[in-house]
Amino acid sequence: MTDIHVIKARKILTMDRAVPEATHVAIRDGRILAVGGATCAEQWGSFTVDESLSDAVLLPGFVEGHAHLMAGSIWEHTYVGYHDRTDPEGTFWPGVSSTDEMVKRLKAVADHAPEGAPVFGWGFDPIFFSSERLSRKHLDKVSPDRPVAVLFSNFHLMCVNSAALELAGYDADTQAEGVIKGEDGAPTGELQEMAAMFPVLRRINIDFRSLSQSEAALESYAKTAVRAGVTTITDLLSMMEDEDLDQMLTVTGRDEYPLRLVPAIAANGTPTQIADRALDLRGKSTDKLRLGAVKVMTDGSIQGWTARVRWPGYVGGQPNGLWNAAPDEIFAIAAELHARGVQMHIHVNGDEAAEVCLDALEAAARQSPWPGARHVLQHCQMMDQALFRRAAEMGVACNIFANHLWYFGDQHAAFTIGVDRARRMDAVRTALAEGVCCAIHSDAPVTPLGPLFTAWCAVNRLTMSGVVLGEGECITVAEALELITLGAARTLKLDGEIGSISPGKRADFAIVGDDPFAVDKTNLKDVPVLGTVFGGQINLI
Repeated sequence: MTDIHVIKARKILTMDRAVPEATHVAIRDGRILAVGGATCAEQWGSFTVDESLSDAVLLPGFVEGHAHLMAGSIWEHTYVGYHDRTDPEGTFWPGVSSTDEMVKRLKAVADHAPEGAPVFGWGFDPIFFSSERLSRKHLDKVSPDRPVAVLFSNFHLMCVNSAALELAGYDADTQAEGVIKGEDGAPTGELQEMAAMFPVLRRINIDFRSLSQSEAALESYAKTAVRAGVTTITDLLSMMEDEDLDQMLTVTGRDEYPLRLVPAIAANGTPTQIADRALDLRGKSTDKLRLGAVKVMTDGSIQGWTARVRWPGYVGGQPNGLWNAAPDEIFAIAAELHARGVQMHIHVNGDEAAEVCLDALEAAARQSPWPGARHVLQHCQMMDQALFRRAAEMGVACNIFANHLWYFGDQHAAFTIGVDRARRMDAVRTALAEGVCCAIHSDAPVTPLGPLFTAWCAVNRLTMSGVVLGEGECITVAEALELITLGAARTLKLDGEIGSISPGKRADFAIVGDDPFAVDKTNLKDVPVLGTVFGGQINLI
């Protein structure tokens, strides 16, 4: 019996200049043996042909370079966001259109929850509502007795009720940064950024580790990925402990697990401790679990006014944002990790944060030269031409949050950074023109995992109101498809294995129902995803 099988498709878009299009791909041992027509595998011996995908179109498996493992398990809790969403099981969740509607949805949960059990909602964003800002008095209506917490869509802010504030010991005497107080001096219930949020999340047993490290979370993540055509994905703020690693190795090691997972551990501890942990993990990598990178959190969220921005600041006059890691910490972490060969993924939403991080990486490179380090700035939303040029000169990659253009573009123009800067935010065209190693992403579950939607955002730059937000920054369909395949693979240093349908690479493909080049660019997001091929194994939705 032959160990070579050939998949026949209506069309195969390879993202490989040598053979841009094909109809057949030969696979052996989970890798691509040959690409071309019906006879492409003949010189390798006998083979079988699988015609089950003969009506479908194949692309390289989509690579999501910025997402979070909780994108699946977060659905165990109550969605209260403004936009309609679909959960990993395919269930449709309508968005909430007012604070009152959100309170009503959570109250229904509270009314049926066990006594004393916390109520946790996620996805809410007050920037879409002109009413009074969400506070503890709203959430006290959900329940005055049990803790109630609502995590905002950006995952950088949350609001809690009085019971949750009391649980964390937050009161008028609290001086912690990020615990917002009203005119009466008492906490309003709004908590900004990680240091303020985590004490509440821990006490109600809702933290990023619990949402990410269970077997159910890993399985749900895989289902979500297959639905989106994704075969390699990050977990870009992993709180992994040793016992979590054992479970991740077990689950991802199953033959049927259809996903390659690339966690980046959170930069917790001293720089030396962070580097030690990353290097220890690197040695435990497998094909489906790639370890050794670190995620560094710097500033916050633009729509939460916690991102660090340069002059002239926010159009509403809000104070500049918060540092999750202060500049001196960023310099120290960058110096140690760069010197020891640890790749960093660095969160930068505001342009001040991007500038500080480029300064830190430049200082680290002067002290410890490392050609090909390929550290990645993540989000890069307010970077301008000069910052992108500087990143290219330094060999720093940029993974740009294109989805923000549709989800929040109107709000950024009106309320946060103003029309002029909004027109050039998420400037993919400029990044490409300056020669940046580039990718685009969803930051799921902040926005839904769906690389074709992300590509559509970068190509069309449409907002929810139908405005083209900076036409000069639009890119082509071909460029966008490369950014969600080979471009994203480059940011993960995996472009030698994935990202194109090329002989020698992993046999990972996205299965779609239409040729993305044959549809109008405004319909790119509507190309149906039918499933994936992972290591030569077909996984249909």
